[in-house]
Amino acid sequence: MNRHRTRRRTYGALLALTTAGTLLVAGCAGDGGDRSNGPSYTRAPAPSQARGEETAPSSDHLSTFALDVDTASYGYARRTLADGGRPDPSTIRPEEFVNSFRQDYRTPEHNGFTVTVDGARTSRPNWSLVRVGLATRPADTEERPPAALTFVIDVSGSMGEPGRLDLAKKSLDTMTDRLRDDDSVALVTFSEHAERVLPMTRLGGHRAEIHDAVDGLDALSSTNLGEGVETGYATAVAGLRENATNRVVLISDGLANDGETDPDAILRRIDGDRREYGITLFGVGVGSDYGDALMERLADKGDGHTVYVAGTKSAADVFCRQLPQNIDLVARDAKAQVAFDPHTVAEFRLIGYQDRKVADRDFRNDRVDGGEIGPGHTVTALYAVRTNPGTDGHLATATVRWLDPDTRTPHENTGAMETSALHDDVWSASPRFQVTAVAAYFADALAGGDYDIPGAPGLTKLRSRAAALAEVTEDKEVAELSTAIGEATPL
Repeated sequence: MNRHRTRRRTYGALLALTTAGTLLVAGCAGDGGDRSNGPSYTRAPAPSQARGEETAPSSDHLSTFALDVDTASYGYARRTLADGGRPDPSTIRPEEFVNSFRQDYRTPEHNGFTVTVDGARTSRPNWSLVRVGLATRPADTEERPPAALTFVIDVSGSMGEPGRLDLAKKSLDTMTDRLRDDDSVALVTFSEHAERVLPMTRLGGHRAEIHDAVDGLDALSSTNLGEGVETGYATAVAGLRENATNRVVLISDGLANDGETDPDAILRRIDGDRREYGITLFGVGVGSDYGDALMERLADKGDGHTVYVAGTKSAADVFCRQLPQNIDLVARDAKAQVAFDPHTVAEFRLIGYQDRKVADRDFRNDRVDGGEIGPGHTVTALYAVRTNPGTDGHLATATVRWLDPDTRTPHENTGAMETSALHDDVWSASPRFQVTAVAAYFADALAGGDYDIPGAPGLTKLRSRAAALAEVTEDKEVAELSTAIGEATPL
């Protein structure tokens, strides 16, 4: 399903919807559906159908997706709003808004995931928000394996603007000082053509050499991103290290205008290296004019994820916290499947994750790609769920499946909830659940109501909720969410 919505609502319509207090939920549709006609909900089968003599559950009540921890959509939206602009609705992915915030899930002691399922009723009768939360063990930078990082850096003309290449160079210099001596880095640049600036080089005893290579980067001409990625993977393979995490880090504004520009074609050219050597892709987006679609697609299909760097503060977080955190892997090809009980659930819809959906039958097919997840990560999936009036009992069971990153042995874990565990109201649930709801409602508003999340308040009320939650959680990132909502309100 194409993530880019064919329907574009004006911001006048957005204001009318948000000030009205709630967004109308579209009529139900079958599986799939055209997003230009609004979101489609999956109807659970009638109880008599679901409780027959089947040996396997009906796919009508299952939702399956590959795990994803991308956050670029939220970061880019914040940058655009701070600059006084209106984010393009096609760049809004609610799962990336939700996954930009810390959560309150318990964590496992070893590799793998814990599974948390909770929910709350909304102001719309019979509709609830159900949160499925997955968490990995905390990161331990001292115990992690060494890293072999190949930086593929866009030095095209557009990267010469302030806040692009200059920010990338400063960030790489800082990161070079913070990586361990047994880590390695390589540098590849691309403009009209790609160039290997530095082969895979150990940090210990060579930091000055690496700094010199970074400081010598200058913006040149056009953007041959395809050749850059291909050369980057070739460099990563040439410098491949056993018992290390081998990763390509692509830093670009995503504005490819030379050579191959189709992400699927680019990935096909390096697919063998990606699969044979397990090299994952970490995308770092920069620039006020940003090719979101290309960067997001590359990361999704490159077994990695994307972040967006808006300034010095977010750059320090990405290169000094997130990237070291992403060096280690605790799970490969991770997928989640949520089974809703048709006795209690009339219909449901996963909010976001359009490009990460997996066929229900492929949940345990380990040849089908999932998500690559590191330590210290949480993954949140939010569902809009309509329950059958007057019914109580089991609501949903969530199962996560992943492969051990070293042995490729499959593992699973589950979590479940009952209707009795639903909070009476979204705003009486835990503070972190409320932050999740605020982030999702905000994304829906910026997308022009395309996701039709039930119970959405207006932007003014949403900002007040975020401000109150910032005080309760003492979380600066939640305070920044409140600021972003305030910047969107007059638009």
